[in-house]
Amino acid sequence: LGISIPDNLLISDYSDIRNRFEGEEGEHPDFLEMIEGVISFFEEKEGDRFTCFALDSLGALYSLTQTAELRSKMFYFFKGLRERNLTSLIIMETPRISNIQGFLGSEWYLADGIIEMGNIETQHDIMLYLQIQKMRATSHSRKKHLIEIGEDGLSILGPVFE
Repeated sequence: LGISIPDNLLISDYSDIRNRFEGEEGEHPDFLEMIEGVISFFEEKEGDRFTCFALDSLGALYSLTQTAELRSKMFYFFKGLRERNLTSLIIMETPRISNIQGFLGSEWYLADGIIEMGNIETQHDIMLYLQIQKMRATSHSRKKHLIEIGEDGLSILGPVFE
């Protein structure tokens, strides 16, 4: 996308974490607890410079998390991100057929903003769009906007329908 990656960016992969911390008897680590630990580590290490957190993806986290009390756990996870005053980008794919459909919905009321990205198929092309479905405390367009991904990154071309 033409974005330079800063030196202070940490990228962790769920499979690396699972392989490193999985118990001898096949017990799975508490990924929410581990993510909160990573956030706490960077808060201590970076102080006020630690301002942004991204999670890709919430669906993967759901598939690795015990379902008992999942809604409650997610409520406190989002609450903790808000209390830390972090700009948080939580990515979630919402396929039409999914094993996580039963959990969909809680993130809609927990998130302060929801930006949907998708595609519109025409007879000869597939167009990409971006739509702000929810953004608390601000006025915003609810229209779908065409986007293009090129050498210089992401460009918003304008509304799909006028």
